[in-house]
Amino acid sequence: MNILKSTFTLVTATFFAASAISQSVAQTTPQPDLYTGIEFKMPRVQEPVIPANSVSIADFGAKSAGQELCTQAIADAIDAVSKKGGGRVIIPRGTWLTGPITLKNNIELFTESGALVVFSTIKDLYPLVETNFEGFNTFRCMSPINGRNLENIAITGYGIFDGSGEAWRAVKKEKLTESQWKKLVASGGIVNENGKTWYPSQQFRDGEKLAEMNVPRSLKTKAEFEKIRDFLRPVMVSLISCKKVLIDGPTFQNSPAWNIHPLMCEDFTMRNTTVRNPWFSQNGDGIDIESCKNSIIHDCTFDVGDDGICIKSGKDKEGRDRKMPNENLIVKNCIVFHGHGGVTVGSEMSSGIKNLHVSNCTFIGTDVGLRFKSNRGRGGVVENIYISNIEMMNIPTQAISFNLFYSGRSASEDLDAGADGAVAKLLPVTEETPQFKNIFIRNVNCKGAMLGIQLQGLPEMNLENVQLENIRMEADYGLTCNDASGVKIKNLTLITKKTPVVDFKDSKNVDVDGLFTQADVFPIVKVSGSMTGSTVLKNLGLTNPEKQMIIGKEVPKNAVQLVK
Repeated sequence: MNILKSTFTLVTATFFAASAISQSVAQTTPQPDLYTGIEFKMPRVQEPVIPANSVSIADFGAKSAGQELCTQAIADAIDAVSKKGGGRVIIPRGTWLTGPITLKNNIELFTESGALVVFSTIKDLYPLVETNFEGFNTFRCMSPINGRNLENIAITGYGIFDGSGEAWRAVKKEKLTESQWKKLVASGGIVNENGKTWYPSQQFRDGEKLAEMNVPRSLKTKAEFEKIRDFLRPVMVSLISCKKVLIDGPTFQNSPAWNIHPLMCEDFTMRNTTVRNPWFSQNGDGIDIESCKNSIIHDCTFDVGDDGICIKSGKDKEGRDRKMPNENLIVKNCIVFHGHGGVTVGSEMSSGIKNLHVSNCTFIGTDVGLRFKSNRGRGGVVENIYISNIEMMNIPTQAISFNLFYSGRSASEDLDAGADGAVAKLLPVTEETPQFKNIFIRNVNCKGAMLGIQLQGLPEMNLENVQLENIRMEADYGLTCNDASGVKIKNLTLITKKTPVVDFKDSKNVDVDGLFTQADVFPIVKVSGSMTGSTVLKNLGLTNPEKQMIIGKEVPKNAVQLVK
């Protein structure tokens, strides 16, 4: 067992007791109506109805202590209760070592308090299957927990599912201490030519060289994929085309790739759930909800290595051909402690995202707080996004980011690489042009960020109808707005270290009413770009407009109006 596994297991022991208590309280405390205040027509998400039958995996020969595989015993327990029409499969207190668990209709997988399910590191237990990852149809290893074309399924209780991700992931030397790195290298695997990255095997390294964003697009047959199977890390929980799904209570941690991936599901509920990954885990997302309809995620906690709560709908042509937007999603009362984004939309959003409500969430130390990302070639429409009552602290890059020039890197990696995302070239609008419109964000506080708000549209397809209200931020830089149309800002407070506080470029139909910052800042507002249209600035509190405003010479005459 290498240093990563040892560290993760040690942390789990202390974390678990507090987690179990919090889950128990959350499940017994009456909840307010989660559908109150939803801005779009949202049907109540239907939850599974599980028959009253129940069995324990111990009755089918499963042995705890984590020494013997329980794969067959768990499968037999699921089969037995399935033959009765469904019911609860109980995983008792103890440590249970297993291969993949395949769910069936009308099954509830219930973990008792103190249950630790550890998925084996023997990769031969996870056969290659046809699936979808990073928005593409492809082959991957079978997910530790999986189900396809099912109805009425649930994963509940107070236990922990550990995906043994350390056996699957590459690790960069810079992410570990010197002693951790030495122990990892001594555990096996290989190190690349420059000595900066550890790989589980040569097969993994070979797969990485072939891959485009983790998917080897040049390979076509299953036999070709078999040659790099070590590289084909599974998501931990894969639920495809399922209806009436409930995840309530457990902890999911240490996943090989993404933790939880509901794909093309309907009536999906996740609550009272903890999702954890090492901060350095590549593609260690919390939940990636993709092309689902009628979903709710609430009262969950995430501390992961990539995006915390991510909304997707397929990538490029394959995504557009799917024609299944992620539609009708509520996210409430969630906390994200670490990750590339607190709540993220994209970048795989080619089928579109429609009707998203996010409220009463807290992000602490995430690379970006609210992150919307896409680029040319994706296509898709993101629309009707309602975000309110968000608290953020210690955000390394942007607190709120809309970026249609997404590079494929994390925001921190972009920052390190010096990428500014500014590409001014105007291209024709086609089905490959992404569109983001009807975005409403209000009541947001952020204490500490590199940039408060980034609004970056495309020259040929501006961000459209973006409304920001009652937002207060402390950040190095305030607001940048490029290639946007129909931007309405009301009661915006930006306490910044750098100026200008707000910077508009090539934007039009901009209406600012109430901008507050520290006294005697020079300049407060900058407007530039020959494509600038009507920009009305009201209640800015300027004491010396000539010095506190910069208007580029290229800006059309009378485009900017200052209203006292």
